[in-house]
Amino acid sequence: MTIATTRNPRVSPAFFEDGYHVWVEPNHRRVRVFFGHQAVADSTNVLYLFETGHLPVYYFPRSDVRFDLLEPTDHHTHCPYKGDASYFTVVVGDRRVDNAVWAYPQPIEGAPDIADYVAFYWDLADSWYEEDEEVFRHARDPYKRVDVLHSSRHVRVLVNGQVVADTRRPRLLFETGLPVRYYIPKLDVRQDLLAPSDKRTRCPYKGEAVYWTLEVGGERLEDVVWSYPAPLPEIPKIENLLSFYNERVDIEVDGTVQPRPDTGW
Repeated sequence: MTIATTRNPRVSPAFFEDGYHVWVEPNHRRVRVFFGHQAVADSTNVLYLFETGHLPVYYFPRSDVRFDLLEPTDHHTHCPYKGDASYFTVVVGDRRVDNAVWAYPQPIEGAPDIADYVAFYWDLADSWYEEDEEVFRHARDPYKRVDVLHSSRHVRVLVNGQVVADTRRPRLLFETGLPVRYYIPKLDVRQDLLAPSDKRTRCPYKGEAVYWTLEVGGERLEDVVWSYPAPLPEIPKIENLLSFYNERVDIEVDGTVQPRPDTGW
């Protein structure tokens, strides 16, 4: 049961008795979704849909989606906060991407009015663009900040008591909702203990990361160190510095061991 509903037609918060929230806000950017070289959606009127515990999702007006490239399917799902979803397969040339698109043609009472919008599974599309810049992994959250600050704090990284990094010139990365990450110059890291990894990841806020495995004292920590060799222009201060997963090593700042955060890593 919804206990509070729409404030205005473009920002529609729904607050449920169990504490769950669902709301939409205008995006203001041109957003495009590509399958191959074909833009299946291209809109300057995209909505963000936010809901408790989830990353934001782009919802496109139906008028800005190539429905001539979509085929309705028999697949349906139910969300207790939005209603029954119907699905579409994307067909571009000889390629079919099943159930890549969904819609809520009749949202439940009190939910945001997204009846005339559709959304795409991020990983099933080939590329996403905001304006003319490619976005990776998921939609960028407009309420998320990433700040990198120069620091003179004394940071050491230890594994089983052995020092693997020691610096007084770290750069501290503060990212909304995540632990502080300590980026360390390579010359202040025991690189002889690092083995390059094939792992690569992409972050919508920072760019593409490369990884190393740390081998020390008979212990092997897979993909525990990463770096952004060419970060996005918005965050240049971490270029080519190394960072360690706080969750898997001991990090000491100004002589105090930091608690290991509890995250998905």
